[in-house]
Order: sequence, then structure tokens, then C-alpha cells
Amino acid sequence: MLKRENDVFQLLFESVSEGVVVVNQNHKIIATNTSAERMFGYEHDELLEQPLSILLPKANQHGHEKKVSMFIAEDRSRQMGKGMDLFALRKDGKLFPVEIGLNIIELHGEKIVMAIISDISIRKQHEKEILDLNAELEQKVAKRTQDLSDSVEELQLLNLELRKENEKRLEAERKVKKALKKEKELNDLKTKFLSLVSHEFKTPLSGILTSTMLLSKYKLEEQQEKRDKQIGNITNKVHYLNNILTDFLSIEKLETGNISYQVSTFKLSKVVNEVVYDCNMLLKEGQNIIYPEDIDDISLTQDEKIVELGLSNLVRNAIKYSPENSTIKIVIKQKKDDTIFKVIDEGMGIPKKDQKNIFKRYFRAENVLLVEGTGIGLNIVKSHLKNLGGNLTFDSKENQGTTFIMSIPNKIEI
Repeated sequence: MLKRENDVFQLLFESVSEGVVVVNQNHKIIATNTSAERMFGYEHDELLEQPLSILLPKANQHGHEKKVSMFIAEDRSRQMGKGMDLFALRKDGKLFPVEIGLNIIELHGEKIVMAIISDISIRKQHEKEILDLNAELEQKVAKRTQDLSDSVEELQLLNLELRKENEKRLEAERKVKKALKKEKELNDLKTKFLSLVSHEFKTPLSGILTSTMLLSKYKLEEQQEKRDKQIGNITNKVHYLNNILTDFLSIEKLETGNISYQVSTFKLSKVVNEVVYDCNMLLKEGQNIIYPEDIDDISLTQDEKIVELGLSNLVRNAIKYSPENSTIKIVIKQKKDDTIFKVIDEGMGIPKKDQKNIFKRYFRAENVLLVEGTGIGLNIVKSHLKNLGGNLTFDSKENQGTTFIMSIPNKIEI
């Protein structure tokens, strides 16, 4: 089971297009992904146990180990060399410009540094082209300014030409700024994604390891209850990790458009009963789910799995963010064209200032930051519903509860 989860982490690690290099406190490289090996021109695993300085220009190697140790001691993520031109060293001795994001991760009690490296050679080339264009334009301006004294007619013609050239320059600058902004947002998102994956997978895996160790100690027959408890812990954490992986795969499919919906006609009661059955195992002490049992006549021609995914996500969130001894209520009403699902809880609610961002990917409200979660479930559900002609909205007051409203057409043709 642990091997499977490590395989999942390795898959995510290798799927990052940026180079990832992990260094221990002894400044030794302990892990790289394929992108990093390709970027620096090394064979698979050739960099392992090599000093970090092997990737640095000779001019930067002196004193670098001291800087790394200071960064580990500070224990905070940051961009390396902000405002400076950074270069890295390939195996063939060639230098290339890079941007580096640094993250501190604690693994098995040891702090390690995860460096996310981007080759910015193309961007630097674009910047050079802009500088060359500006220099060329300045030369033209100087020459044509001299010609202005010849005649008013020439002045008018030159002004017209200069205006057009300035428009081209501004348009070129706008394109470069837009590209730079998009590149920065993408790098920030990838850094956040890696940190999220590291945290959300490390905690359950540690719990699974602890429960496995405890299981090995409960050998007596009268300790069966303790064994069952640890087996339950392992099962819950494996389900949690499996749900995270499913969400990540859903994001990739939604972004690439590589997703197909399976439309069928089905009884809504079947979906509701399955969701309630699965969620009953997650209820806290004293919690209960109230749901309609008179819906046998309601049918939908939709993607059954997506309807189940959406309702399950909303009910699971209601359980997670509601206290013990509270009620989660499911209300379903079918209209002429649409079916409306309402999931009502008595939980902590969503702060008003966070409500505008609640459907953004990876966003989590400030009052639930200490509760397990990735901040992608609602984003996925809303995206699927939009593709199927539906919608997802909510009404919430902090400390009073939340009502999520999921609407979906009764019949869809794809």
C-alpha cells in the first residue's frame, strides 16, 4: 500500500515540466526529475549523491554551501536571486539563464531543499529583441529628427511613420509583458501545486505508517478492537489519498478538454442512496443526514457519475465543516427542465470576504485552513456542471451554516 502511494507521488513528481532538484543538508543531490536531468544534460540518476555545486557556474561555487545552510535555517520558501541574472551549468560546460524557486520540506525529521528550476533562455531572447528594437527605433528617431528641418511636409510624413512604429513597439512590449505575467502565474501555480501535493500526501502517509506499526504490536486476540481501529484509520486515509488523486486527474482532463461524458437515463434514488450510504461512514459523533425517500419517480438523462460526484462532494464538505451533533439535510426538487439539489448544513459557514473566491482552484477560506483539504473539489464540480449545462451556487453565513445549490438539466444531448 505504501509503495502504491509512493508510486503516485513519483508520478506527480515526474509530471512537472520544470526541473526539480532536491538537496539535503549536506548539499548533496538526493532526487531529480526527468525534466531536470534533460535540462542539465545528464543521464537518469547520474546527478544523485553529487554536490549541488556541479550545477553552478565556477564563479558562484565559492561560499554557496554557506548560503544554502543559511536558507535552510531560515525555513521559508522564496524566489532565488530576485532582481539578478542567474545562470546554471550544463554537463557540457555551457551556461544558461534560469529562475529558481526554493521550498523547505521536512522529511523524516530532516530539512531538505526542493528547487524548482525554469530555463528562461527564450524569455531572455525576447527581452533582447525588445532592446534591439528600441535601439533601432532610437536611431531612426535621431535620423528623422535631423530631416525635420528640411520641410514641413517631410515633418508630417515622418510623424506619421514614427507614430506607427511606436504603436508596433508598444504592442510588442504589451505582448512580452503579458507573456511574462502568464509565465510567472504558471510558475507560482506549479510551486503551490508541488507544496500542496507534498503536504496533502505526507500527512496521510505518515498516519498510514503509524497505524501499520501499531498493528504489528496488537497480536493478542483481545486486542482485535484496537486492530480494527487502526485498519479503519488506514482505510480512511487510503480513500482520502485516492480522492485527491482522482481530483488531480480530473483537473488535467478538464484543462486539456480530454474528457467525455457518458449519458444514460437513471433513477435519482439510486444515486442518492449510494451517496448517503458512503457518507454515513464519515459522520462525526451525533451527526445525521436527512434526505428525501420519496424520489423513486425522478429520473435524469445525464452523466450518472458526475451527478454522484457533485452530490457526494457537497455532502462530504457539509460533514467535514459541521460540528458533532448536527444535521445535514438534502433537499431535491425536479422542475420542468432542471433538477435542483440543496445540501444544507449547520457548520462554520464561509466568511463573507472569502465567498467571491470559493470556486477558485486551490482556494480555501481562512476559517478552514487547519482542516484537511485541497481546495479543488468545488472547482471540479462547478466545471463539470458547466459542461453539462448546470450550475453550482451557495448561500452562507459564518458560524450559521451553508446551503449549496446544484442545478442540472433533466436531459442533455452530447
